[in-house]
Amino acid sequence: MTTVALVGSTGSIGTQAEDVLLAHPDRFEVVAIGSRRSTAVLARQAVSLRPKIVAVADAEAASGLAPLLPPGTELRAGPDALASIATDADVVVNGVVGFAGLPVTLAALVAGRRLALANKESLIAAGPVVQKVRATPGAEIVPVDSEHCAVHQCLRAGRGEVRRLLLTASGGPFRTRAAADLASVTIDEALAHPTWAMGPKITVDSSTLMNKGLEVIEAHELFGTPYDAIEVVVHPQSVVHSMVEFTDGSTMAQLSMPDMRLPIAYALSYPDRSPVAFGAIDWASLGRLDFAPPDPGTFRCLALAYEAGRLGGTSPAVLNAANEVAVDAFLNRRLRWADIPAVIEDCLGALPGTKADTVDVVLEADRTARARALGAVERRSTAA
Repeated sequence: MTTVALVGSTGSIGTQAEDVLLAHPDRFEVVAIGSRRSTAVLARQAVSLRPKIVAVADAEAASGLAPLLPPGTELRAGPDALASIATDADVVVNGVVGFAGLPVTLAALVAGRRLALANKESLIAAGPVVQKVRATPGAEIVPVDSEHCAVHQCLRAGRGEVRRLLLTASGGPFRTRAAADLASVTIDEALAHPTWAMGPKITVDSSTLMNKGLEVIEAHELFGTPYDAIEVVVHPQSVVHSMVEFTDGSTMAQLSMPDMRLPIAYALSYPDRSPVAFGAIDWASLGRLDFAPPDPGTFRCLALAYEAGRLGGTSPAVLNAANEVAVDAFLNRRLRWADIPAVIEDCLGALPGTKADTVDVVLEADRTARARALGAVERRSTAA
């Protein structure tokens, strides 16, 4: 039986992973779960999944959790608690949101575990550092993002003959609108994703196409594909999750209905496939599949991500940090949706990238970029 540590268990990825694990009681044993502070959900999951260890990063939030756990469950609390459970399972699911997932990624790979990676930010911000520990014997990354899971599956048909990767994007809720129509976007509008149910941060990223930009950098890091050979195509139905074009003109695509449980089950079961069908297609009623190029003028975040990726070094860390600050400011009504790319552009222009060869360098780039982005947000809030 495969042992699993589920980190970020209370978020969107974590709760869907819980569904997958409960659907395979004879395949997986959950040995640890953890989240930053959602103790009520952690307590419920501890009863449902029966892990040996429950971890919570917020020590203060953990104070009321112990009495709610099943007898014999070990409780770990504090800033290192989540990374501590990423070392003793066969598979570690990293569903932590944002840059905070980096310690979990590094801990799992250093321990030589399979990392089912849903936390793209850690690979994007610290790509060179992650690549070093990825060489640890036994360590491997199987992506949980639907697009990269799709590419991973398509590459099983061949790697040396690849011409380009095509990452599909739903286009988000604003794909048919021009820049002039987006000056007064509301939070509710940005969170109204047409095909996926996700957390607020990634949903806003989808609305700006930054999520796709981050995925371009992630694809470069995961598969070693040059940026000139990674393209984005808008596909509003979210049925084709990505494609690989080979040198002979053949294109392999992975298709399923939008259901994150499929890539989660794939990452948990790899190299086998799950016997439970998630996202199966009813071909008789599927209807049409549409594709179009993205609009870089309206959705500037995509171009900024390509720019940061090509610059390399700490530039992706700056991009990621500035975006996290800008999105948080938007969700807290301190920044307009249309100003999110302006904050990111300000940071990329002011903070030239340096070599990202250690964790400390990446952490400093993240800290500096957040401070710069907060200032940029404040200037725009004051001007408004």
